[in-house]
Amino acid sequence: MATTRIADEPAYVLHRYDWSESSLILEVFSRRHGRVALVAKGVKRPTSQYRPVLLPLQPLRLGWGGDAEVRTLSSAQWQGGHVMPSGDKLLAGYYLNELLLKLLARDDAHPKLFDHYADAVLALAEGHEAQAAVVRAFELLILREAGLLPTLDLECASLAQLLPDAHYRLEPEAGLRLVNAADSPAALHHALAGDSWLLLQLALDDPHPFAALLRVCHGARGNALRQPLRQLLHYHSGVRVFQTRQLMLDVRRLRPLHPPEPFPTP
Repeated sequence: MATTRIADEPAYVLHRYDWSESSLILEVFSRRHGRVALVAKGVKRPTSQYRPVLLPLQPLRLGWGGDAEVRTLSSAQWQGGHVMPSGDKLLAGYYLNELLLKLLARDDAHPKLFDHYADAVLALAEGHEAQAAVVRAFELLILREAGLLPTLDLECASLAQLLPDAHYRLEPEAGLRLVNAADSPAALHHALAGDSWLLLQLALDDPHPFAALLRVCHGARGNALRQPLRQLLHYHSGVRVFQTRQLMLDVRRLRPLHPPEPFPTP
């Protein structure tokens, strides 16, 4: 059987693992082939032309071949366009990568999500002031693309249209649920008004959903979404704390005199 060969594929490196003294295993997210594992032979040598290219959060064009679970990298070229994010925005970018690794299966293409990811990385690299909105927008889009986000314009149990002035809680197993006075204070605290959920659904249905979600998730509404999306992401990924969030908390403890911008993880 002929060996599959891929050339000039838009992709990003999500994570790198040491494989030998001179080689790496790469987890990459590609536009037409989804998440793929590649072995980059000899890339750690000082003379390797790929060594300065295979970095996370950089738009690349990759080539590879093989039919095994781990393919062999054959070419890599920096596509250009922006520099790597820095500071807290770099950690936010690593968090987006962790979401892709935790929620997407290998060899499952998501071309629309790839484009949304590229938009999010570009926004972080350009120093978008609403860092939390960038993260919230991508969380919603990856949950939708993975089939894990319930509809946000209906109460899931009754399929009733949301009431703009009522408050609804997003639950991992039940979707949106109407909150009433008998619920606990925590349930009331993490509920959003119906008109907020309706605006989010309209943004998801927009022809350019990332840009639309950036507008909707800016400010207080984005902050209110943090806890509901955190619960949903933890439930479906099977992890209690994302490694990038823990890293950010550790960094904060090391620089208590200079508090950073709040890191908008789930």
